[in-house]
Amino acid sequence: MRSVVNPRPLVTAGGPRHASGPGVALVDPVPLFREGLSALVKRTPGLHWLGSTGHLHTAVRLHDKLRPSVLLVDSVLDPQGHLATLLTGNDANLMVIALVREPHRTPDYVRTAMNAGVRGLVPRSAEAPEVVEAIIRTHRDRSYLHPSLAPMAAGLTGEAGPRRALSRREFEVLHLIADGLENQSVADELHLSVETVRSHIKNILRKLNARDRTHAVSLGYRAGLLAPHQPPSPRLP
Repeated sequence: MRSVVNPRPLVTAGGPRHASGPGVALVDPVPLFREGLSALVKRTPGLHWLGSTGHLHTAVRLHDKLRPSVLLVDSVLDPQGHLATLLTGNDANLMVIALVREPHRTPDYVRTAMNAGVRGLVPRSAEAPEVVEAIIRTHRDRSYLHPSLAPMAAGLTGEAGPRRALSRREFEVLHLIADGLENQSVADELHLSVETVRSHIKNILRKLNARDRTHAVSLGYRAGLLAPHQPPSPRLP
């Protein structure tokens, strides 16, 4: 999928869900890939391109703003499926498709993704028609597995254990803490009271079994809730 690189981390176009076909959005760190998928979706009848982001943190706000029907997510950004669990837990109609990188083509990753609420899995290196097929079939059938990944799912029961997923707000607080903000600054950023921020932090510590804020950030990186290779998250207007 060739296209001109656009360095902007968040691109939005469109609006709420379209009745005539699925609205598609993307979370991927590579600008060229984002632009390529945008061009592919825009030229495919029945699909509507809504927007993209290259950052895990802004993915939540992207979903809240655009309400896509289908959200494709690079497996590198959500290796444990935390983003999928967070978003689908608050939006039963959202179909999350994992763009599976080569290191994640394993039974463990497929099991984790499926249990986290991912409905479609397709190799990130797939040809353009295969990606389109994954989008259409995941939206239509509420489930899709690319043939090359089928052996990874052999024998999987799909039974998920209990997951103590962070809420949308806790997810945002954790990212701001990781960016180095203190409680008052977090409160100012999210327009909350300091007491509310403290309450969110207590919940984060409990859910992650963390001793303190620093330990929570460390666990967040290990669990894939935070992406160490990304710069501090840009603030959306």
